[in-house]
Amino acid sequence: MSTDATPEPVLVADHGAVRVITLNRPERRNAIDLPLRYALAEALEAAADDNSVRAIVLTGAGGVFCSGGDVSTMKRMPAEESRPRAQAAQRVIRAIWATGKPVVAAVAGAAYGAGASLALACDRVIAEEGTRFSTAFTGVGLAGDMGIFASLPARVGAPRARQLLLMPQVIEAADGLTIGLIDRLVPAGRSLDEALADATTLAAGPGQAYATIKSMLAQAGGLTPDVLDREVEHQVRLFDSEDFAEGVSAFGEKRRPVFSAAAGSIVHENG
Repeated sequence: MSTDATPEPVLVADHGAVRVITLNRPERRNAIDLPLRYALAEALEAAADDNSVRAIVLTGAGGVFCSGGDVSTMKRMPAEESRPRAQAAQRVIRAIWATGKPVVAAVAGAAYGAGASLALACDRVIAEEGTRFSTAFTGVGLAGDMGIFASLPARVGAPRARQLLLMPQVIEAADGLTIGLIDRLVPAGRSLDEALADATTLAAGPGQAYATIKSMLAQAGGLTPDVLDREVEHQVRLFDSEDFAEGVSAFGEKRRPVFSAAAGSIVHENG
């Protein structure tokens, strides 16, 4: 049970057949720490299992969707420490991809790093004018996770996804609509209301047909559990790298990181 000093990391509210799940760390711009990962996965799984819920809206408190992983809680660590952390992040995406219910992201303020991954994992992304997106992972020596290696190319195409991951840039919501990063652009302050309206429409639709659509498109777009498993293995390896340690230190010291000059070999799935 949370106290007033430690509020619930996730808020849940039902609006008819639509369940709204809100990331609730506004003091950290809803940065994802380990308790938030667990709470978010549990809330999504509960919504999936509740027959009274027919659509889900995912949003953030305080006018920001999610600023990414909470770098202040990160440090270089061996695989036995980083693997549960990485798996907890992937559990969130598994819940979104596994449910046949439509999941709508209501995005305001910013969706950076893991926040971008979280938004793009959803079936529909509604963003307010002025919202900014960025993959941002390489800034701390990481490659990305939470399904980004499937969801980003599925939305914007492989060539553009490659550039956005290699050379992260800030994408304004209006430009995101043009390239397919988001599905609908709405006025500032309207993302949650409009997401609720769309989710209410979806909730009145044919649930079994939606589940079929999600399943077929997941297979076609690579939004499958195996990509999440592969992301975990790479994330674990990078969490124990000098570049990651330097990236975290530089973030805390508010300076530009100085990464190692040596490039690693490409890691193939079969060794």
